Amino acid sequence: MPLNPRYHRERGRGVRTVLSSVVIAAGLALSGCASTATVAGAPDAANPECADVMLAIPEVIGEHELRPTASQGTAVWGDPSEVVVRCGVVPPGPSPEFCVSADGVDWLALEEDDHTWRLVSYGRDPAVEVLLNLDEVASSTAMLAMSTAVQRVEQTRSCTTTEQDIEQTDDAEGTAENP
Repeated sequence: MPLNPRYHRERGRGVRTVLSSVVIAAGLALSGCASTATVAGAPDAANPECADVMLAIPEVIGEHELRPTASQGTAVWGDPSEVVVRCGVVPPGPSPEFCVSADGVDWLALEEDDHTWRLVSYGRDPAVEVLLNLDEVASSTAMLAMSTAVQRVEQTRSCTTTEQDIEQTDDAEGTAENP
């Protein structure tokens, strides 16, 4: 079979066109993915119970979607990060801090600044920490969203008094707060 230079030029253009299309499609697919968040893992992040917690975290908290993180036992929602979770933080001891019970999970609610709160599960080892931007996500929304995951760690203590009890409502649209 004689070589036909025109055939090879035409075929080469087709291969380049297909390769270019694949590269462009791959680039678009990757650009649609959320960036990986860098979060420092907690001291006990390798605890097997943290793996159970992380398998049960929700895909969405408020209006923010889960995105990848670079550390074990961590999760982030939103880009930029509006909710950050770390499993394996040091469990808090008895504390005079504000305590809230949400769907069977006791949380210490600690105000970091005007816009940021830190919630720490109470009475569970390992403990779970949730940092959240209050301008973007209500604390009750974060607590309720994380309650199913945190309940995978056995509760060994509970707050002696809780300032609020928060439960999911039947219509799943809001929350009911009982002072």
